[in-house]
Amino acid sequence: MKQSEVKEMSVEELQEKIAAFKKQHADLKMAHSVTPLENPLLIRNARRNVARLATELTKRENQ
Repeated sequence: MKQSEVKEMSVEELQEKIAAFKKQHADLKMAHSVTPLENPLLIRNARRNVARLATELTKRENQ
């Protein structure tokens, strides 16, 4: 997810996407602990997407 896409989202959309990416991250970590994932970079991408969305949400709250 690119930063330009994040800036166009509403606050509600940001919160929904954060929840979805957090669930995806937890699921990927659990699956990776049981059997190694074919592409473990998906875990990093999910974590970074959560951080990217949370940063934008915090930035909007502070303005």
